[in-house]
Amino acid sequence: MSEQDWSCKRLSLHPEDVRYDSGLADSVQSLPEEAGLTFPSVPDDGPATSSSSSPPLHGAAEDKVSEMQELERLDSTYGSVSLTESLPQTSLPPSGATESGSQDSDEQLDSLMYLSEEGDTLLHLSIIHAMPKMALYFISLAPKDVLNIQNDLSQSALHLAVYLGQVGVVEALVDKDVSLELQDRRGDTALHLACAGENLACAVVLLRGSRRRQNLLQIQNWKGLSCLHIATMKRNPALISLLIESGADINSQEGNSGKTPLHLAVQMVDRPLLLHLLQHSPKVDALMYNGCTPLHLAVGSEDAGLARVLCQAGADILQRNLEGDTPQDLAEGNNQLFALLPFDDLKISGKPVVTSA
Repeated sequence: MSEQDWSCKRLSLHPEDVRYDSGLADSVQSLPEEAGLTFPSVPDDGPATSSSSSPPLHGAAEDKVSEMQELERLDSTYGSVSLTESLPQTSLPPSGATESGSQDSDEQLDSLMYLSEEGDTLLHLSIIHAMPKMALYFISLAPKDVLNIQNDLSQSALHLAVYLGQVGVVEALVDKDVSLELQDRRGDTALHLACAGENLACAVVLLRGSRRRQNLLQIQNWKGLSCLHIATMKRNPALISLLIESGADINSQEGNSGKTPLHLAVQMVDRPLLLHLLQHSPKVDALMYNGCTPLHLAVGSEDAGLARVLCQAGADILQRNLEGDTPQDLAEGNNQLFALLPFDDLKISGKPVVTSA
């Protein structure tokens, strides 16, 4: 195997950067480009790669992790010595061995406890080097506590398998009942990464029969984002539906400013996404920490189309935020919004009368 240097960066998510300020101006600020979240397109575990050569990774797959560019590191295991040359030979599957027929030698078990200088196990390295046959062999031998080992970037093998789209490895790890709730240095679980990478197949596996599924769906990363928030920011209806049907709270607030998925859809000015979320019966008048409803954001951004959809869904035009403003107040001076919103306090069954546009 030829000598190769592998540069390793921390996995990154770039969710919206929101401040705690309760002002409306901050409530309607633009989200950063969601397309900046790039993930590798790796086919589901195809034919096993040869253990004699490690195929190059493409695109984001060649970046093991990226937290900050200045914090790049070089894994010593990826240096001038090839992977198989640097690993104990007893760690490799014996010729012709199968998972059911292989016998665990003491040397093989010792090799499973190998850690690189950066805390990577042989399983981490097998996944990084796209060697699913070797990864599956290790998984068949190793106890659960070994499979849950996190490297110095707090990544478990499950994190890396999801990030690289190795569905077969993800299934094998889930079948061994590894922890689904482990968080990396950005607070992301494997399900966060599946949502950020829009990997529906991995998400289905992670949510399949999980006894702790409800807790998993509630976990927020260090940016205050749950998996549903990330799926919403990725504008992925299939993922959103999967998460909600699995028990995710559609009214959950992200941790920085208290936006619900409905707020995020309005902030991204995405009418189809807003309509999809409304099909799941969210609380249309959910409040941010500053008291703003999704309708406040729609009117504040002067988007009559989104405001109309929310009013048709029963949004309250007289709900006041912490600054004392109602959506009706914010519509003042905008003829389109004035044609949409009523000018008085007439209500029927507790809801304002909305004029037709």
